[in-house]
Amino acid sequence: MAEAERIIGTPDTPDDGGERAAAAGTPDGPGASGPSGAGEPAAPAGRRTGRGRRIAVLFAVAAFAYALDLISKLLVVAKLEHREPIRLVGDLLELHAIRNPGAAFGFGAAFTVIFTLIAAAVIVVIIRLARKLYSFPWAIALGLLLGGALGNLTDRVFRAPGIFEGEVVDFIAPKGFAVFNLADSAIVCGGILIVLLSFRGLDPDGTVHKD
Repeated sequence: MAEAERIIGTPDTPDDGGERAAAAGTPDGPGASGPSGAGEPAAPAGRRTGRGRRIAVLFAVAAFAYALDLISKLLVVAKLEHREPIRLVGDLLELHAIRNPGAAFGFGAAFTVIFTLIAAAVIVVIIRLARKLYSFPWAIALGLLLGGALGNLTDRVFRAPGIFEGEVVDFIAPKGFAVFNLADSAIVCGGILIVLLSFRGLDPDGTVHKD
């Protein structure tokens, strides 16, 4: 009788070693470890890949905004500075080259060095924040801020009258408003997008919270 039970039960008897292997997280089990063998699940690796893509988007947007600002300022200095303004939309919008020692839109002309340090600090904060970035909209917003801050910081460092005191080239002149440049526009657009994302409860790490 014992011999018959042994013969009949053999095909259905589970492999205890297989159960232990699955429970221990072997490659065939649900807790399969990554290539490092450290027991790290596959999900975090995918999340790290997603973060890498978001960081790439951030720096691509920043590079695009910075390049547009830099090229536009080079053209303005070469073709428009010390010349009559160019009217684009009657007297509602002109291209008028000026040098701005202050912050965006001409505010705070007496604090050029302070604004230079603030711009540098903003760049450092954005780069550090990128390590926790998993949100595509946040990548765009931070990229706009970074590109704009780099654009104006370049003027502060390399233009007259001297390092950290350089005057920013502004040239977009709407009627009844301060003259500004593309870097200022990128900073404002990035700031507005960040406000909208905050209202929606979307954090840079991709989580959504509701107050």
